Amino acid sequence: MAVWLKTADYVALVHHARGIFPKVACGLLGGKIDQGEKKVLGIWYINNKDASGAHFAIDIKEQFAAVKEMRDRGWQQLGNWHSHPLQSAIPSDKDKEQAFDANASYFILSLAGGEPVLCSYQVAPDKTVTKEDLCIVPDF
Repeated sequence: MAVWLKTADYVALVHHARGIFPKVACGLLGGKIDQGEKKVLGIWYINNKDASGAHFAIDIKEQFAAVKEMRDRGWQQLGNWHSHPLQSAIPSDKDKEQAFDANASYFILSLAGGEPVLCSYQVAPDKTVTKEDLCIVPDF
């Protein structure tokens, strides 16, 4: 399944993650599934309760508020995202362990090296990881 993200949202995501570097940034992805493709229509920036550069914990109150806002807009939660400040954009063992929804998209934004790298994955119940086609475009 392809995942579509607007360029402006990608740029904002990178800007936010760089703004709290070297801590892990995290949040939720909201939008719609249209003809078998996920369209990210909104990104929520959620407080990392762990305030760590190595792991994250999404603030549950902020998560509930974000999901309510998605539903009010007629959207659904498509997944979540977090940054890897100093690691590649590949799910860590901890990332896989904490992935509970096989239908969710898990965005990982690497800030290691020169240019940021954003990848999207799905994680099966047996913790097998599948990379999704992530299409970053001006508009859709």
